Amino acid sequence: MENERMTRVAVDAMGGDNAPTELVKGAVEAINKSGKVKVLLTGPEEVLQKELSRYRYNSEQLEIVPASEMITNDESPVSAIRRKKDSSIVVGQKLVREGQADAFVSAGSTGAVLVGGQLVVGRIKGVERTPLAPLIPTANGVSLLIDCGANVDARSSHLVQFAKMGSIYMEHVIGISKPRVGIVNVGAEEEKGNALVKETFPLLKECGDINFMGSIEAREIPFGGADVIVCEAFVGNVILKLYEGTAGALVGQIKKGMMSNLRSKIGALLVKPALKETFRGMDASEYGGAPMLGLNGLVVKTHGNAKSKEVCNSILQCITFHEQNVMKKIKESLAEESRNEKKEEE
Repeated sequence: MENERMTRVAVDAMGGDNAPTELVKGAVEAINKSGKVKVLLTGPEEVLQKELSRYRYNSEQLEIVPASEMITNDESPVSAIRRKKDSSIVVGQKLVREGQADAFVSAGSTGAVLVGGQLVVGRIKGVERTPLAPLIPTANGVSLLIDCGANVDARSSHLVQFAKMGSIYMEHVIGISKPRVGIVNVGAEEEKGNALVKETFPLLKECGDINFMGSIEAREIPFGGADVIVCEAFVGNVILKLYEGTAGALVGQIKKGMMSNLRSKIGALLVKPALKETFRGMDASEYGGAPMLGLNGLVVKTHGNAKSKEVCNSILQCITFHEQNVMKKIKESLAEESRNEKKEEE
């Protein structure tokens, strides 16, 4: 009975730069923090048993699912998913497809995780494209950047679905009532933008089931100008990488300045607790990985260099997604959209 109340999360223990050490450590941290999750580690059993022997944890909350193969970043994602049926990625995603896991988390090859999501887990009926949607820290909390890597060449209808799925996620997982939706643009005026933005803007404006606020410029994103930031993946990925790089550079410069002389070092000691809390709030790893929305199950992609904290938070974010039944809400939203389209045709 206890396991029925748990969220079952399959974790690719062999994916990423720090596998399996940080993946296993993150999994153990997650189950030690929450009694509501069961982790299914996929990878070579002997290797994972050796890693697990270093920790104390509730054995009922963790299980090893053997997988003998690994997919690397230099392999073609499509051929790797099709050839390596016993890889830690495919085995984990099959657990989701077959209902043995509620979610899948991986720090492995982004391409393989995305392709596997499409081919193994499968899209929800009616979903045209499945976006990758990370939470990014802002001055007001977090915003959802959708899409940031899955669909480089998107159409306007894709972006409309991204906005709807992103709104559902932010409302039911993050708890933001009527999340504000903005489309990334080079200006606030409706007539500005490239062909895709100009075509998408009026469609979003007509959507009665989202809180569309119009265009958002990149400089407004760090200040929390919108809760759901809609764009195609090329733009989203550039925003995400610049965001991460700028944050790292600023933190480095602040630390360097504080260590420049004796007076600044004394000042640094005084403000250290406040700065630590501020930096923690702006640390993307605090919010887990990027969910791939629109699939018949939750797939979460973490950074390739993810450490145990990000892995742990990625696992824990799956609990809320599962308990709030976000996948069902997305299905219901698309079904309602389909019914409305049929009425209009009649």
